[in-house]
Amino acid sequence: MTMIDFNQIKGFICDMDGVIYYGNELLPGVREFIDWLYREDKAFLFLTNSSAKTPRELSQKLAYLGLDVSEDHFYTSALATARFLKQQSPECTVYPIGGVGLINAIYAEGLAVDEVDPDYVVVGESQSYTLDTVTQATNMVLNGAKLIGTNSDVSGPIEQGIMPGCGALVAPIEMATGKKAYFCGKPNPLMMRTGLRLLGCHSDEAVMVGDRMDTDVISGLESGMATALVLSGVTDRETIETFAYRPTAVLAGVGEIVTRAEAAKA
Repeated sequence: MTMIDFNQIKGFICDMDGVIYYGNELLPGVREFIDWLYREDKAFLFLTNSSAKTPRELSQKLAYLGLDVSEDHFYTSALATARFLKQQSPECTVYPIGGVGLINAIYAEGLAVDEVDPDYVVVGESQSYTLDTVTQATNMVLNGAKLIGTNSDVSGPIEQGIMPGCGALVAPIEMATGKKAYFCGKPNPLMMRTGLRLLGCHSDEAVMVGDRMDTDVISGLESGMATALVLSGVTDRETIETFAYRPTAVLAGVGEIVTRAEAAKA
């Protein structure tokens, strides 16, 4: 497996769940990794498929865990989805099933919410996900609304195990309507290109760090980036073998980036 010279990498795009924290617990080596990014003046961006929280809330969550990272270092699938809708149809109306991160992103792009006859039904992670909202969304799609998912993850890590992700939540609407959702988050290259643009880096100068083969690694690979898979989240070494592609490097966690970079300098 090819080694990555992390000292030569200018930009780091990192997933969050399973990479930086697991539920509400900071993962080992993360504090050292963040300190190293600042010390080495690396450009970095947390690119998360979770649509539930705003960048400010994500910044506050890391602050609660003892990390000082400003909100401009975060980009979410909710922001990517709202930007996609704005580019596709600037005057469109939306029926969202999602958290405050999705709702805020929709309003920030100047889009209108319509609970009767929207142009788009948009599904993200949500505490308000109920049979009533799914039934309403199903009938809207049958009446012509286009179905959008913020991300295709079917599950996400929590302290007690896993929880259903957006891909699982949108599935009942797909099955009931026969319509397939379009997903805006990773591995959609639209989100990755935006991430690289925000970093100010070319793909050859950046690395994607994540814990999932089916979103993080494939998105980095298809964007021309080096990929570092960490085993601190949902993927283990046996799972890697079930995929036809490979990450550039496999690490125990992000702390190993620091130890490898320092060893290369020695």
